[in-house]
Formats: sequence, structure tokens, C-alpha cells
Amino acid sequence: MIESLLFGNLLFYTPFGQSSPMKIINRLPGLPVERALAVLSGRWKAVILYALLDGPQRTCALDNRIAGIAQKVLIEQLRALEEHGLVSRQPSAEDSQGIEYLLTPLGESLRPILDSLIEWGIHHAKELDEAQRLVPCNAVVGDRIV
Repeated sequence: MIESLLFGNLLFYTPFGQSSPMKIINRLPGLPVERALAVLSGRWKAVILYALLDGPQRTCALDNRIAGIAQKVLIEQLRALEEHGLVSRQPSAEDSQGIEYLLTPLGESLRPILDSLIEWGIHHAKELDEAQRLVPCNAVVGDRIV
């Protein structure tokens, strides 16, 4: 059994019988479309998810691939995505000290949605005569170095 306490905009989950909260989860909207948008909103979340579609990657690899993201912001966004169940951490296959981030099955289920959002973004820009302002995904997310 889990007790929950609401303080402001944060929801603290405390396992029954324990006094300290285990995890802080931002309260998400109840309307499904708003919930989905809240989970994906932010300047970098969709970009990070797009980069992780290529498979597990270390923080430094993501930092090198995603142009313009600060390492602090990358880590904050990865933690938020992990909290929402879209990303998980695992020990690196290459380095026993390292950690890799990878999409969970829930995160992987966003693949067709991200593809549709890219298509819709192109369509929207064309409809508003702003296609010349579009930047291709590979201008922001570099190729994966294997």
C-alpha cells in the first residue's frame, strides 16, 4: 500500500509504514492529451528520445550528439524522462563504471508518435508558409558514433 501526500505541485509517494518519501513525481494533468503533452513538453525531451531511438547511449555520447544542450540540462531531462518511465539506466556494456540510458518499452512505444510529430511539424510549417525555417533532425542530433 502506498500513501501519497500533495505539497504544492509535487506529489510525494511514501511506502506504507515508512516516514520518508521514495520518489517525487510532478503531478500530471488528468486529461490524457494534456498528460501526454506534459510528459513530452520541454525544449529537449523529444530530442533526447529521438536520439535514444538508436539504442542505449552514455551521457557523454548524448551530450556530443545533441547540439546546443548543456550537460546539466541533459541530466535533468534524462532524470525527468526516467521518472516518467520512458528511459532507464543500465551499466555500460563497454565500461563497468559507466551508465547507459535506453528507452523502456513505454519509451519505445513513442517511436511512431515521434515520427508522426515530425511529419505534422513539416505539414504545419508548410501550411503557414514557414517551411524555409525548418531544421532537419540531423542538424540537432548528430550521427551515432559506434
